[in-house]
Amino acid sequence: MSDLIAKTSIDRRMAEILTPVIEGMGFELVRIRLMGGQTKTLQIMAERPDGGIDVDECADISTAVSAVLDVEDPLEDAYTLEVSSPGIDRPLTRLKDFETFEGYEVKLETTEMIDGRRRFKGVLAGVEGDDVLINIAEGTVGLHFDWLSDAKLVLTDDLITEMLRQRKAAGLVDETKFDTIEEEPEQAED
Repeated sequence: MSDLIAKTSIDRRMAEILTPVIEGMGFELVRIRLMGGQTKTLQIMAERPDGGIDVDECADISTAVSAVLDVEDPLEDAYTLEVSSPGIDRPLTRLKDFETFEGYEVKLETTEMIDGRRRFKGVLAGVEGDDVLINIAEGTVGLHFDWLSDAKLVLTDDLITEMLRQRKAAGLVDETKFDTIEEEPEQAED
């Protein structure tokens, strides 16, 4: 399992327990994090293998995961369970994510210094073997997938447009439920 999906030992333990449940329901685990605070939050991001997830599916996963966590009881302290989609500016946690989002802007961070830096921002140029390719100002750089400690898409107009197009093509956007946009006529200058 990638450290991008589950970073800490408790995250990996949660993933071991919950991945079979999530996959058994026909979804893939994108990321799992136990986050601190006064009350801890167990955040689970999941999606269908072909991408996307809706609110009802998140609720179904939440119900199934809650039942398993009640039996396994891996967390001593109180926590809040949060199940969601990865979102538009999603984390990239699996090698296939870097192929899927080729051509989009991304921020990558490595565990170790690479040529004097750990942070890279540029356009994804795909995958070659186990290397993630990214176009940066200096040229195309290949970073081994295992070197990455964090990776996420950058929210851009192009990304938003493409996600909306995909949702519309998949029938997930019902335009009849939205008000029409009325444009004001341009005022003539005196």
